[in-house]
Amino acid sequence: MKKITTILVLVFAFTLTTQAQKREGKREGNNIENMLKKWTTDLNLTEEQQDKIKPLLVAQIEERKNAQDLRKSQQNSDERPSRDDREKMRAEREAKEAAFTDKLATILDKDQLEKYKSIAEEQKKNRRGGGQRRN
Repeated sequence: MKKITTILVLVFAFTLTTQAQKREGKREGNNIENMLKKWTTDLNLTEEQQDKIKPLLVAQIEERKNAQDLRKSQQNSDERPSRDDREKMRAEREAKEAAFTDKLATILDKDQLEKYKSIAEEQKKNRRGGGQRRN
């Protein structure tokens, strides 16, 4: 009886672990697919444009994940970046944002690009809490 109980517990634990790993993998893939779907409806993208934008989104998400990991490691080590470091990180982030928009400009037409910029500005304002700067 003990053997059966032990085996059942192990099988149950293995199943939960496997399902959790599958869910995590799906979230990342779905995130890109959901973004692309939303962009397709909002910007009226063609299939060709979708194929060109998808790798850009994948790269952007990867860069953001790396930056987030860096911030978490700094928080865990109680290492706070200096003012100069924060300014440098902000400038790098803004440069990456501008480069991403420049790449999109080669893919999107004029109307789509204007709509993208207005949506991005609105999202930026919402993240800041109505345009107010956080301290």
